[in-house]
Amino acid sequence: MEKELWKGNEAMAEAALRGGLEAYFGYPITPQTELLEYLSRRMPELKRTFLQAESEIASINMVYGAACAGFRAMTSSSSPGISLMQEGLSYIAASEVPAVVVDIMRGGPGLGNIQPSQSDYFQMVKTAGHGDYHAIVLAPSTVQEAVDLVYDSFDLAFKYRTLVTILGDGSLGQMMEPVEMPPFKENPDRRPDWALGNDRPERHVITSLYLGAEKLEALNLRLQSKLAQIAAQERRHEQVLSEDAEILVVAFGTVGRIAHSAIRQARASGIRAGLFRPISLWPFPEPELDALVDQVSHILVVEMNAGQMLEDVQRVVRGRVPVHFHGRTGGIIPLPDDILPIIRKLAANPMSIPHQRPEPVLN
Repeated sequence: MEKELWKGNEAMAEAALRGGLEAYFGYPITPQTELLEYLSRRMPELKRTFLQAESEIASINMVYGAACAGFRAMTSSSSPGISLMQEGLSYIAASEVPAVVVDIMRGGPGLGNIQPSQSDYFQMVKTAGHGDYHAIVLAPSTVQEAVDLVYDSFDLAFKYRTLVTILGDGSLGQMMEPVEMPPFKENPDRRPDWALGNDRPERHVITSLYLGAEKLEALNLRLQSKLAQIAAQERRHEQVLSEDAEILVVAFGTVGRIAHSAIRQARASGIRAGLFRPISLWPFPEPELDALVDQVSHILVVEMNAGQMLEDVQRVVRGRVPVHFHGRTGGIIPLPDDILPIIRKLAANPMSIPHQRPEPVLN
């Protein structure tokens, strides 16, 4: 199959359709609006349900309703809109119904700006909404990877009856890259047994309200058991030149591909640098990162925020090696030319660079 040039937002929308999306509910917000606009044209052509809701709060509750009926439902938004969805996300998690959310992050806090950022890491990973649960959070670094992850997201959501979040950023949503689109999946002929429906005489109740403490604890124990299974089976990551690395760069999403260029340049100058890129931010690939810690001298975390994934990396490292940080905020994208000098300083005189986090930007 030949590759075609696709914009990130539109590519993810088409991938969702091919992955089985049946019902989409959303509200426009930059920089993800093209995803909604694309589906507004394509879904009627395929005789599927598209509705632009009056708000993000309405959108996520419509997703909730469709998910309860066993439909493959999705919404998309950007950072402030995702904030408005938090209560609905928690309802979906407690009701154990599958749903997919695409978050194309922008600069914050507040309305911020429409530039790319990674500052929703805490919001979506720690967790999306109130209560003791996690969504599966996947962070693509290329448009092709975004297509592949969105395409499989509904199967993953239905496998565990859980939320799956695709966490991108404004640059991924707006960039254009060659993409090979997957084929259309066949949608199921019947709804799953747990779904609400009129084709069965028995009464089905799907709820997130448990007034008895014992019943609510039983739900939480069941959720924790499921989360443990997901954590064991659904970790995803990429390693580049990490086998003999002395300096390990850890970065996700768009920054992961930028760091990839930086470590290649470092290698060209004789520095043994490697990359560890988490693809699943939850479950975080802890065992895989842990296996590399004792072989490296230094770890450099690079993010488009003030140091959010940094805390997970520090938790895995447990002080065994210095963990350094370089972050840009406000929608500024770190470049290879920003990362490479830090790698060189670490290789030449690492003690001159603090490994604590007094400032968000390390110079």
